Amino acid sequence: MIIFLAVSTAFMVGFLLTPIVILLLKKMELVDSPGGRKIHNGFIPSMGGIAFVLASFVSVLAWLDSQLIMEIRFLLAAFGLMFFVGLRDDMVNMSAFQKLAGQFISAYLVVVMADIRLTSLYGFFGIYEIPLWISYGISFFTILVLTNSFNLIDGLDGLAGSISLVTFMFLGWWFLEADLTSYSVFSFILVGSVLSFLVYNWHPAKIFMGDTGSLSLGFALAVLTILFIDKNGTMANYEGWKFNAPIASGIALLIIPIYDTSRIFIKRTLKGKSPMAPDKSHVHHFLLRMGMRHDQVTLTLVAVKIGFFALIFLGSNLNDYVMLPIVILLAVVLGLKMDSMTLKRVRKINKNTPPILSKRLKRKTHQRPNIQGDVLEKVKISDN
Repeated sequence: MIIFLAVSTAFMVGFLLTPIVILLLKKMELVDSPGGRKIHNGFIPSMGGIAFVLASFVSVLAWLDSQLIMEIRFLLAAFGLMFFVGLRDDMVNMSAFQKLAGQFISAYLVVVMADIRLTSLYGFFGIYEIPLWISYGISFFTILVLTNSFNLIDGLDGLAGSISLVTFMFLGWWFLEADLTSYSVFSFILVGSVLSFLVYNWHPAKIFMGDTGSLSLGFALAVLTILFIDKNGTMANYEGWKFNAPIASGIALLIIPIYDTSRIFIKRTLKGKSPMAPDKSHVHHFLLRMGMRHDQVTLTLVAVKIGFFALIFLGSNLNDYVMLPIVILLAVVLGLKMDSMTLKRVRKINKNTPPILSKRLKRKTHQRPNIQGDVLEKVKISDN
């Protein structure tokens, strides 16, 4: 009942607050302009994270008792800090160093203070224990990479919200199974708040989440996924639904941003370009080139993600030696298939499209008669 009330509160507060945020952002002219790498039309407010993050905190304060709040206090503090980092970046355009510093402090709160970290390799390569400083290093790196990877997929109406929605639903259920009630309720609260945002962010979007929302959600996903991996790797079978391949299962939860970032990094590096240079080579851009609409691309990627969820359920009794190659190989095969289909589609479109020069000539032949010439023929010209 508490979970139902918490989700309902987060949804209703977010649903009622988002139109107010849209109105205020438009009056303040804090909108996202079209053009460049932007693929939307019109001027759209881009700080929608304000509404659903505030809705999340309202629901947390309303329905979590003091004991549950104390259990996740460092996560809540880090989540709030990441929200302010994204908010400032949307308003001022922070430097990469400033953003990274804010993310590092947030990661410190959960890794060191809350002790949410990758404590071992859980038997992979025969490694069960790793030194504390290596554990900190891997955990910090993982959180920063996953947070920014999720930020990169926020380029399409409803995409980042939908991807995070299904992941938070899975994590909420699993934490409940593992008797991690506070983390379960927090995950379900994010389900309610993100769902309220999707009402206004679905294509055609009335508002975007901006870094205010994408950094906050990406950070929450990264931290909760690390907790999911570590708990799976150290729990007994009777403590809940145990996935015997914790690393592969964690990768499957965030397979879309992980694959997209890895693909972009490798392709840009091979071409001699900066891996951080912005362009239109993300997975969702390729699917758009295949002729899909925004909502079709979003639903396609959500279906792929759910397919990976089904995969880890089917292989829950298998270890990382088996599941990790399967997850990675399947992601690569699907990605190569998408690239091939997109290339064929683009070639077909180019083949059926007349050259630009022929278009111009065609338009020229259909121009109206030269009125000036007709008039001059009828005019009597005098020598005076």
